[in-house]
Amino acid sequence: MAMTIRVDIVSAEQEVFSGLAQMVFAPAELGEVGIAPRHAPLITRLKPGEVRVKISDKESQDYYVSGGLLEVQPHLVTVLADTAIRARDLDEAAALQAKTRAEEMLSDKSGKYDFALAKAELAQAITQLRTLDRLRKRGS
Repeated sequence: MAMTIRVDIVSAEQEVFSGLAQMVFAPAELGEVGIAPRHAPLITRLKPGEVRVKISDKESQDYYVSGGLLEVQPHLVTVLADTAIRARDLDEAAALQAKTRAEEMLSDKSGKYDFALAKAELAQAITQLRTLDRLRKRGS
């Protein structure tokens, strides 16, 4: 049996995943990281993106996180995110709508919209759509 590491993915609202895994892949601020059992301790910020939990050679689970923190101990990985959603539960129509709305806000030069907020919403929508696209490609 392969070695495993305990993984906890927690959002502001709830625990999204708790279990054992062979590997975890996460979008760290300076690039994607892969964490295996007995990984050196690490704390880093996460950027919005996909956290992939490889449970076995035949099973993995994908999650969208809006950013947050990643803490790694030799036998435990903790993902703390404002938003964490199982990737298959992402709403593609809502993400497309949010992308369109954010693009409209960014193109409006009247000053009535918060540019930074619109830019953040656009980035989040694009990341959700990319996560869904990668999930679809892996499934085929």
